[in-house]
Amino acid sequence: MRALPPGARGYILCAVLAAVACVTPALTDSATPWTAVALLAALYLGCELVKACPPPGSRVPEGIGPFFPVVLAAVFLLPPAAAALVALPGGLAGTVGGRPARVRRVWHGAQQATAAWVAGQAYGLLRGPATLGGGPSAGSGPPAGPADFPCVLLPATAAAVAFCLVLTALDGGILATAERRPAATAWRGLAASSLAPHCVHGLAGLMMAVMWRSPYGPWAALLVLLPMYISCWVFAQYHRERTAHQATIRALVQAVDIKDRYTRGHSERVGQASAMIARELGMAEDRLETVRIAGILHDVGKLGVPTRLLRKDGPLTPQERRIIELHPEYGHEMVRGIGFLGEARSAILHHHERVDGSGYPYGLTGEQIPVLARVVAVADAFDAMTSTRSYSRARPVPVALAELERCAGAQFDPSMVRALVDAIGRTGWHPVVTSDEDLQVIPARAAAPEPGPEPDPAALAGLPDQGSRPLAPAPPPPGRVPAVPGPAGGFGPEGDGAGAGG
Repeated sequence: MRALPPGARGYILCAVLAAVACVTPALTDSATPWTAVALLAALYLGCELVKACPPPGSRVPEGIGPFFPVVLAAVFLLPPAAAALVALPGGLAGTVGGRPARVRRVWHGAQQATAAWVAGQAYGLLRGPATLGGGPSAGSGPPAGPADFPCVLLPATAAAVAFCLVLTALDGGILATAERRPAATAWRGLAASSLAPHCVHGLAGLMMAVMWRSPYGPWAALLVLLPMYISCWVFAQYHRERTAHQATIRALVQAVDIKDRYTRGHSERVGQASAMIARELGMAEDRLETVRIAGILHDVGKLGVPTRLLRKDGPLTPQERRIIELHPEYGHEMVRGIGFLGEARSAILHHHERVDGSGYPYGLTGEQIPVLARVVAVADAFDAMTSTRSYSRARPVPVALAELERCAGAQFDPSMVRALVDAIGRTGWHPVVTSDEDLQVIPARAAAPEPGPEPDPAALAGLPDQGSRPLAPAPPPPGRVPAVPGPAGGFGPEGDGAGAGG
């Protein structure tokens, strides 16, 4: 407790006092249905202990979280103070990460007891007990009449939402006081990410409560518990698999960054810019995530390129350039067996294709190039121009956007370029934090370049000074907008950039 800031200690103390105030009426009221309270509390405690101490030979997946259907069933079956009392044992016994463990357990117990009390109040205000069947409280008399569907869904949903909002509000407060996060960000996204799971828990808790109040009694409710717990287990397995996917992506990116130190952080920024383009184009959330992963992994094929070429300070020979231009195919082969990447694999293979057919590895044109590859190509070139490399200085963001627009239709898909320009114009460019120097942050509505003379193409290409690594490209065919010079078609041996490079 001493390791916590004073504000956090005071906040936790207030939460504990609030929880005590919530459960005290149940301890002093002779009408409290102690049989139901004890059974539900033991049930919730047992669910939490199974996670903390799994049976021999079994393993509880990470991320399974508290088993809230039992708590919400108590909210639907019992008075608010009694429901708060049910939440206490499981909250105190739940698994915690980090230290001090005792303080965290006390915090979780107080948090859940308070949330259960508030949810019970919301449920009672909307006449939830009457819609559930009325009659005596659980465990204190004969079974009540059947639940009034669909009227019972409204108070049950309101209770689940209230439960979620209290938990997230208290969570945000502890983040602000214990971790000293800014108040503007401490609560951001907590309710949105938690609302749907809590509503599902509320529906499961309502099913349990309906069975409890049926002629078959509490034992029927216990039979409902097993499939609900299995569902939570399956969801946790999905969460664990998703975490493993993210760890795989991080490991690949770190390997590339270690091998090519000059572009450290480039992958994350390309993923960020790719997601901005996809969002501007109105892509669905699942595809947007695929675009972001494609941007992050677009250069994973560098792992197959000799390090001496990636770090070479002198000019590249045509043979060395051909070797480097194999990195999209290397990358595609490396991730071929990673099933969850899906459409991202095509973007890794084709992100150096150009709409006029002058790209590599296959010289695809226009619509032949996969959509995600066209998105990543623009994001890749944009970051290559706006970040400092060993062989070129960063270009101003407005100048880089102007160069992308100049090359649209020849090297880039114009719709992708326009999407990036519009996205940066509206939200600004705030690159992820990396070790690169001179990364630019541009606020919203500052993306358009100031009027002035047209920039020198040689300057935009990042042509190196004497002693660096120039390699003049072959003259372009008549009628084609020329690619701005640069090794491997862009800003250095990795082939980033475009006319920018590409």
